[in-house]
Amino acid sequence: MKLSDKAEEILEALWIESEENGHGYAELDQMEFAPSDPAYQELSSQALVEIKGGRIYFRPEGREEGRKTIRRHRLAERLMMDVLNIRGESGDIKACQFEHLLNEGVDIKVCTMLNHPSTCPHGKPIPAGDCCEEARKTGDLGVVPLTEFNSGEEGDIAYIQTEDSKKMQKLMAMGVLPGNRITLLQSFPSYIFRVGFSEFAIDSAMAREIFVRR
Repeated sequence: MKLSDKAEEILEALWIESEENGHGYAELDQMEFAPSDPAYQELSSQALVEIKGGRIYFRPEGREEGRKTIRRHRLAERLMMDVLNIRGESGDIKACQFEHLLNEGVDIKVCTMLNHPSTCPHGKPIPAGDCCEEARKTGDLGVVPLTEFNSGEEGDIAYIQTEDSKKMQKLMAMGVLPGNRITLLQSFPSYIFRVGFSEFAIDSAMAREIFVRR
C-alpha cells in the first residue's frame, strides 16, 4: 500500500535525524507534526513508527520503508540537478515533488540511468538498491559517457549533460536525442559517431557530455 506524501516526508525526516545523530528516534517537536496528525495515524496503523515519551521511533518495518523513501528522494535530487540541470531551491522543491512518483520500479530505472550514484548532490549517502548490487557484481554500469565506449560499440542515447545551451543545440541538431541509437566509429584524434545515416565528429569534452545506455 502506497503511503501518502506527508507520511513519506515524516519517514524521511526521521531517517535524516537518525542518520545525523546515530539513533533511531527524533524528538516530536523537531518533526513538525502531532500524534493526532492523520499521516502519523497512517504510519502507526501500518506498524512503521511508534511514539514513546515525546519521541518518535522507527519500528523495524518502518526503518526499511524509511530507507526506501530517502533513497527515492536523493535519486530525485540527482535527476533534477545532474540531468535536468535544475539547481538551488528550485531543484530541491521539484525533487521533493518528483520523489513520490518513483515507485513500482521507476526508482530502479532512474538509478540505472544515473549509474547507481552513492551520494546525493549534497554529499549524503543514497542507500543502495538491488540494482546497485547487481551492477557491481556484473560490472554493468548502465549509462556511461560516450568516452567510455570502444570503437564499433553502439547503444541508446540516455541524455545530454551540459550547461552550455549552444552545445546542447549543436548536439540536438546532430540527432543526439534520448532514445536514438548511436554508434562510436572512432575515438582518436576526435570522436566520430553515427546517428541514423549521418556521421559527425566532436571533441572529447563534448563526447563526455553524451550519456549512452549500453
